[in-house]
Amino acid sequence: MEYFKLQLACLLIVLCVAVIYVKNTASRELPCNRYFDLILYVAPWFIVFDGASAYTVNHLDCFSPWVNLLVHGLFFFFAQLTIVATFLYLCDTSVGLPKGRLKKSLLFLPFIFSEIVGLVFLKNIEYVHGVSTNYSVGVAPTTCFVSLFIYFSMVFFILVAHKRKVEKRKYVSILIFLVASLLVVIGQTIYPEALITSMVAAILVLGIYAVQEDPAYRQLEFHNSEMTSGFATLVENRDNSTGGHIRRTKEYVRMMLSEMQKKPKYNAVLSRDFVKNMINAAPLHDIGKISTPDRILQKPAKLTDDEYSVMKLHAATGGEIIKDTFKCASDVEFLEVAYQVARHHHEKWNGRGYPDGLAGESIPLCSRIMAVADVFDAVSAKRCYRDAMPIETCFQIISDGAGSDFDPELVEIFINAKEKVLEIYHRTFE
Repeated sequence: MEYFKLQLACLLIVLCVAVIYVKNTASRELPCNRYFDLILYVAPWFIVFDGASAYTVNHLDCFSPWVNLLVHGLFFFFAQLTIVATFLYLCDTSVGLPKGRLKKSLLFLPFIFSEIVGLVFLKNIEYVHGVSTNYSVGVAPTTCFVSLFIYFSMVFFILVAHKRKVEKRKYVSILIFLVASLLVVIGQTIYPEALITSMVAAILVLGIYAVQEDPAYRQLEFHNSEMTSGFATLVENRDNSTGGHIRRTKEYVRMMLSEMQKKPKYNAVLSRDFVKNMINAAPLHDIGKISTPDRILQKPAKLTDDEYSVMKLHAATGGEIIKDTFKCASDVEFLEVAYQVARHHHEKWNGRGYPDGLAGESIPLCSRIMAVADVFDAVSAKRCYRDAMPIETCFQIISDGAGSDFDPELVEIFINAKEKVLEIYHRTFE
């Protein structure tokens, strides 16, 4: 027992997190990340065989050499697999994994190489009698720890090079638990007698769970998003709509952001926070209509000039409502995006929009994106004063507005994604 007390404690921590995660995720019906599921599966085995190898290496006379080698081999395998799973998880939740089987398979090269070398030299492991405990040395354990360093280096490189792809509030926390894990690996490498490698698994599982996968926090984020959409739907229903405009424009915005992320020009702008905030803010773009009189909002005919002047006030009013409603929110960046979407989604590229007459790139990017999505859905859906226009006519209206009403580059992105637009159109109108 004296040789694996630490491993037992780490195992209990990981199993406790796994049980809580599985129970709370199932009860809240939340989706699971398959790579975090993989971490939860392999990390306990990493710790089990770490403890088993610590025991067998200190009781060499009680076990055959082959049992000792098998236990060590499994320890090296699951130690590396835990780090590989962590690497895949962090890639998946930040920059995304590369497309294609060949590119994905390249990510496993250090792991495969280490396993091959480990198997070849496993029988050459030597056991050293330390001051307080025995420990193993040789090519196999050295290769295992080199593989761990390689994957840690790859993770740090990705996080630093693609910092904007990680939510700002999570970035420092992720770095902290990764650095803590790396220090454990370094400490074990320098002082092989320490036998503290199992702490890596516990730190990684606890860190990822606390920072990104806690079901309670994920559900809170989901409810916040649903409440925002629900609030916007209540406002929209005042003009005899059913909430479809909000759903569709949100999906058009999501699609446009996805297409924009493929363009190098937008890499510096489309951080993970911006994309998330833009999608969550999209339903609030017409929130100012709550102050528009019903006689204007529900008029089954074309508005007069005076009525249209009143209708136009919803943009500026919406911005003020956002500022007043969310002024105590801790997420200042969301507040700014929501404000810009509500106030400026009727600005035009040529400066003839409202309420501020902004032109060109002086119009916030989020507002320019919202403008395209809003107008397309406005003309393609039935309104109280007219029927829906033919879908090809709707695309032509967006295309004709390039350089006058809309950012021409965003129009090009929208038109080029016509099949995806149609898929959203048909799906959300069903």
